[in-house]
Amino acid sequence: MADTLRRLTNTSSFSVLQDKLEIWHRDYHVISCDQNLNRCCELIELTAKIQGQLFAILNLTAAEGGHYAGVDTLKTRLLPWLGTCFSMSKPSDSVEKDRRIRELSASHGNDMQKMETQLCSTRMQLDSVRAELVVAHTELDDTKSKSTTTLLATEALKAECVTQYSPNAGITHLFQYLIIKCLSVSVPSLLLSFRLVRSRSPSPLPRLSRSSSPMRSESPTRAQLTNSSRHARLVSRFSDLYAVERLEAQSLLRRYITDLEMVQKIIFIAVVESFKTAKLAYRQFKLRVRKTLSPSHFGPESLEDAAVDYIVRNLDLYDVQDSVNGVINAMNVNPRISFPPEVDFVLISALIRETCRVAFAMQTLDPALDLAFTSDGELYNDHKYRRSYDSEFTAPLVMYHVWPALVEGNAVIVKGEALTSRGAPWSRSQSRSRSASPVRSRCSLSPTRSLVSLYNI
Repeated sequence: MADTLRRLTNTSSFSVLQDKLEIWHRDYHVISCDQNLNRCCELIELTAKIQGQLFAILNLTAAEGGHYAGVDTLKTRLLPWLGTCFSMSKPSDSVEKDRRIRELSASHGNDMQKMETQLCSTRMQLDSVRAELVVAHTELDDTKSKSTTTLLATEALKAECVTQYSPNAGITHLFQYLIIKCLSVSVPSLLLSFRLVRSRSPSPLPRLSRSSSPMRSESPTRAQLTNSSRHARLVSRFSDLYAVERLEAQSLLRRYITDLEMVQKIIFIAVVESFKTAKLAYRQFKLRVRKTLSPSHFGPESLEDAAVDYIVRNLDLYDVQDSVNGVINAMNVNPRISFPPEVDFVLISALIRETCRVAFAMQTLDPALDLAFTSDGELYNDHKYRRSYDSEFTAPLVMYHVWPALVEGNAVIVKGEALTSRGAPWSRSQSRSRSASPVRSRCSLSPTRSLVSLYNI
């Protein structure tokens, strides 16, 4: 051990270390960064050599003292120093910074999660407010329409009172009739009665009888004159429903329903239900007109033509909101539709409303336009449908329908859209045929046929 200590003294390692340290301190701001690092590494290597020699001397010294000599010194001096060296390898302020960083990171993650939850809740509330706003706009439009209708009816009655009724008894009788109607019927029905009363009331000016004029007997009604133009306009509007309103309704439903097939089925059922409800409303409306016109009807045209002509002139009397409510109620109990509880079919009320209006107006055409009979699993008909983009183009059966076909009797006016798949169940309903007779096409307005069409979607 003494020889080792003597060699360490003779080599003057500490003097060399001190000299190198002083030279480095003097040249630190002159030399480059790489040179400073090299000198620092050199000093570390020299210190390591000295420490190695010192640890060798420590080992030899402890061995000379026997098994138990120097144990207290090692415990009280060396081991605490070694522990302090290892624990101080990372400064305490760095440990504190790491702890604070971890805490801030965890707090930031919790804040982000809370913000995402609040953002999701806000988006759902915004969608709900938007839906309520659509309903409010719809109700406002209906209120404006009813107010305008009431105002027009009042003005018409005022003019009628001045020109056609005596101041003694006629006016009193008319306003009594008005009060009774206001208390018992809706505004569209009231206006219908007002217009029919006006059309039947005697004019103070003399006029020729319709039967006495040969030119009048040859004149067609307005409905007959405009049948072709109204036909073209309604067919174009039906195509617009597919291209515009259908896609808007699909976009609204996809926010709540991820299954595209179910969304397309909901829209298809909504269109079919709208046609069924509108046709029923047309039949009821025409019956009221025929009943009112029947006692005083005269002229070359039939009572049926006169009723249709009146409806064509007064399509604004159709209570479309009542039909929309009927369609939504029917869809709510339809067993073929599955949807989340937060979804309300009021979301697609715009599509339902426009479809009801188009379907109602189509019933005034001669012949009337209707939807083709459909059933899942029927044989695909290229003349009646076109395949959707995700269909199996070699499959012969229809899996479900995306959009109904528009027909006039047995002739297809506008093609529908269907999805074909080899997994579609076969249905016997395609074996049923429709009669080509005019009587059969007239009977296409039957609610039984519309109901069968709906539940075979």
